[in-house]
Amino acid sequence: MSARKTALLALFTTLSLAVYAIESAIPPLVPVPGIKLGLANIVTLLLLRHLRARDAVFVLISRILLSSFLFGQALSLLYSLAGGLCSLCVMALVMGILQKRLLFLTGAMGGLAHNLGQLAVAFVVTRTAGVLSYLPFLIVGGILTGLFTGLCAGFAGKLLAPLLADVS
Repeated sequence: MSARKTALLALFTTLSLAVYAIESAIPPLVPVPGIKLGLANIVTLLLLRHLRARDAVFVLISRILLSSFLFGQALSLLYSLAGGLCSLCVMALVMGILQKRLLFLTGAMGGLAHNLGQLAVAFVVTRTAGVLSYLPFLIVGGILTGLFTGLCAGFAGKLLAPLLADVS
């Protein structure tokens, strides 16, 4: 890996961590646990579109580990990893199908997968079927917030394209 790419991935890790920290300070948009904008996912979408999936995995896992260490608890690490990795896998698949176009749809599918991954962990951890009552809200919330982050990633990608063009 070149020094330029290493520096770029470190920059994106820092950016996603900063966005996560800022978003954590924003009060919840709706009174349903687990629904938030997921703005750090913009970075994941950008990396999937302009670089490689393994670069996105590196930045995502780095951000999750750092954010759990700095802002969270041990249990939040499980939820974040499950949601983040489910989201990344689905977005990589959708991005391949859509040939890296329509980031808003990719974001919507990623938001949905993120919430489903976290709900699955909640079900396993609590062993309570009651957590599944959140499913309709998490489906709608994941799709809407994913659409938003996908649109943001599309706009940001246009601004950052020159920076990302020569790195592979």
